[in-house]
Amino acid sequence: MLSTINSPQDLKKLNISQLTELAEEIRAFLIENLSVTGGHLAPNLGVVELTLALHYIFDSPKDKLIWDVGHQAYVHKMLTGRMERFDTLRQYKGLCGYPKRSESEHDVWETGHSSTSLSAAMGMAIARDLKGEKHKVIAIIGDGALTGGMALEAMNHMGHEGRDVTVILNDNEMSIAPNVGAMHNHLGKLRTNHNYRRAKEEIEQLLKKIPAVGGKMAKLVERLKDGLKYVVVSGILFEELGFTYLGPVDGHNLPALMEALRQASHTKGPVLVHVITKKGKGYAPAELDSYAFHGVGMYKIESGEVLKSEGPPSYTSIFARTIEKLAEKDSRIVAITAAMPNGTGLDHFAQKYPERFFDVGIAEQHATTMAAGIATQGLKPVFAVYSTFLQRGYDQLVHDVCRQNLNVTFAIDRAGLVGADGETHQGVFDIAYMRSLPNMTIMMPKDENELQHMLYTALMYDGGPIAVRYPRGSGEGVPLDGEFKLLPIGKAEILRPGVHVAILAFGNMVPIAQKAADMLMAEGMNPMVVNARFAKPLDEELLFMLARDGYTIVTLEEGAVHGGFGSAVLECYAQAGYHHITVELMGIPDYYVEHGSVKEQRAEVGLTSEKVAHKVRSLWPARRQRA
Repeated sequence: MLSTINSPQDLKKLNISQLTELAEEIRAFLIENLSVTGGHLAPNLGVVELTLALHYIFDSPKDKLIWDVGHQAYVHKMLTGRMERFDTLRQYKGLCGYPKRSESEHDVWETGHSSTSLSAAMGMAIARDLKGEKHKVIAIIGDGALTGGMALEAMNHMGHEGRDVTVILNDNEMSIAPNVGAMHNHLGKLRTNHNYRRAKEEIEQLLKKIPAVGGKMAKLVERLKDGLKYVVVSGILFEELGFTYLGPVDGHNLPALMEALRQASHTKGPVLVHVITKKGKGYAPAELDSYAFHGVGMYKIESGEVLKSEGPPSYTSIFARTIEKLAEKDSRIVAITAAMPNGTGLDHFAQKYPERFFDVGIAEQHATTMAAGIATQGLKPVFAVYSTFLQRGYDQLVHDVCRQNLNVTFAIDRAGLVGADGETHQGVFDIAYMRSLPNMTIMMPKDENELQHMLYTALMYDGGPIAVRYPRGSGEGVPLDGEFKLLPIGKAEILRPGVHVAILAFGNMVPIAQKAADMLMAEGMNPMVVNARFAKPLDEELLFMLARDGYTIVTLEEGAVHGGFGSAVLECYAQAGYHHITVELMGIPDYYVEHGSVKEQRAEVGLTSEKVAHKVRSLWPARRQRA
């Protein structure tokens, strides 16, 4: 049956029995295809019936379906004409793992970060009403995303405005890691209270039998119904915010889902439909371990065994191991994550030091300022966060951390190109967005051994905020020193002496620079290779020495070239009056790099040993004279 579905209109020809059968075909398709391509399996298995019901009741793309985060939109893509491209999912030039407006008119909003859907929905509803149009606006948000402050800001505004917007709360008790916080606890009470809806219906039936006796009785009836909410369910947060609350509804029961969505579509004002789903539904390994199958690589369908290649330890694991060792000796160290204890490697820290570990949920703004508050009291907070997600706490970084010059360590994971997650997750902007901030120190290791020394240096540093950024994936396979070393702040490391051209490589670009130098040595050229270590402060002593000795400079970084490490080098020379030195910048160009492997992405933007070698050849004195 799945092969006959090319658009949402095809769904509307099916009956409930056929839709139920289709749901199982969709699950089988996802399980089979993602075992080869990898991707977000568990979230999508959990929303099969919900997606079918949404496309059955509403009329996409006229009605606007807005997926929060977007990693649960695979079924939506299948139902909107993209099923045949699933073998290219998250691959270079293939199908994007998130909604993408250029892919389909049914993708009305792009997102890879959580908690944005409600604000987008409000904007679309305002535009609809101003234009005099009549379509529906539906936002699908997870219970984890609802902990994000932006989502609550949007709900507050929606309730105030009273416009027609439907919010589908996909409640599977998970974001990536298990949810935390008061909102999660509130939803738990709603999920488990089976008496509220039945009691409400019985009271309404009883009240209908009472003859109308004027306004006073009408007011009494409304007060009685409102009072019932507080008797049976504590909080009633959503209705107090101005929403009509429908649910909880079994998210795998198609008739119940469709009835709730029909009711929502006919209700004026903002409506919240509370849908209970099971992450990983229909595939036992994903149901048992929805974290492992949230975003998964290749796996064996029969057993659920995830296929992992052997290799050096990941940078994340080195961070985790180091922070635990340091915390053992220093009780002032506190670890913070925003709903990513596993992804950042802090899950073991949480088990070992539960009183010094804090998962704040999807709330990077809160995490950043909370870390600042902790630092004011003489403790040593470490906020472990992906580069792309630290963007969400930028104002707090500026206003609360850097302005007060507080000793907060930012362990910035997934710095640089990240591969299949693509443009919404590339960690290529943090150098530029942090470098302009007074009091901030930024460093990046050339390998996993240097990472442990940088973390030690950061936690020994008391001069203000400090960021240690490191890439996704495995290290270089170098041996780890048994003792931590204190690195001098702002000092680079000359790895290979050379002449004429100096390659200044930042962080994970050092191995590429080394390989380029090897290639050039075979051709009789001997460039200097420098491990920059710091993007701020720069090693001005080394830079001025290179200028005085007549070197041409090539800067190399896996970050945005505009405002990045190379720009800092240019600014340093300009301010010092070195106007005739040649500085060539190599980094991420001024566009969003789409999904693919890191190798393919580096090739696209020119961050390869071959490209570096080519650049140096073009700058080598003898070759330049011949040219």
